[in-house]
Amino acid sequence: MQRIALFPGSFDPFTRGHMAIVDEALRLFDKVVIAIGYNPAKRGLLDVEARRRLIERVYRDDRRISVTTYTTLTGDEARRVGATTIVRGVRNSADFDYERTLDRANRCLYAELRTVVVMVPAEVEHISSSLVRELHLFGRNVGEFMPEGIDLAEFL
Repeated sequence: MQRIALFPGSFDPFTRGHMAIVDEALRLFDKVVIAIGYNPAKRGLLDVEARRRLIERVYRDDRRISVTTYTTLTGDEARRVGATTIVRGVRNSADFDYERTLDRANRCLYAELRTVVVMVPAEVEHISSSLVRELHLFGRNVGEFMPEGIDLAEFL
């Protein structure tokens, strides 16, 4: 049986930090579904289709990765794609506390679902989508925070 993990997030935008989490997840699972959760009522830096295109470009040559979007509960999306594990990255204790709370709620709603927490590598732990959005808003170059070969301007 194929081990499938769901990596949910808003990914607005998808960064080198996210890539590090996917890389670690691929060491543990046969397939990783990157699930872009979004609220159609909220406006972000990138629209959801641009986010999808960006991530699909990063992983275009890797059949172990698929990308989807969803507007439901994360547990429902995990069931839909056949995942029994949610992968989450943590940079600090605040992230861990938040993820632990989500895991407890998910266990109440989805008894079969487990969460695997991946420690974000030190070299990218300072990278967050909100940092990239803020730097971009102030006209700064964000290339060093993006996956190699990705120009954020191309997706705006």
